[in-house]
Amino acid sequence: VQLQASGGGLVQPGGSLRLSCTASESFSSSVVGWYRQAPGKQRDLVANISPGGYPIYVDPVKGRFTISRDNAKNTVYLQMNGLKPEDTAVYYCNAKFILQEFWGKGTLVTVSS
Repeated sequence: VQLQASGGGLVQPGGSLRLSCTASESFSSSVVGWYRQAPGKQRDLVANISPGGYPIYVDPVKGRFTISRDNAKNTVYLQMNGLKPEDTAVYYCNAKFILQEFWGKGTLVTVSS
């Protein structure tokens, strides 16, 4: 499975972006997650969504980010509102199946005035 992340860019504090993670084939049976890695830091989970659509968020993004999936389009979205400078990072999507996991290339999100 190949994952393509898109939607990153430069946005001012308080702004919004929507990231998309599109798979080359169905990943409806996988847990799909968004991770981010800031310069000099480790890659950390931001949010993930179960095959049934149940989301989990880390505390710093709760109430600001929303993860969703459209299995018909093989796509998972991350709607990011109220962006802060500390959200600046390369964002990666990940799909975990029972026996395998896949990573996409990242998309850069820069929050700056």
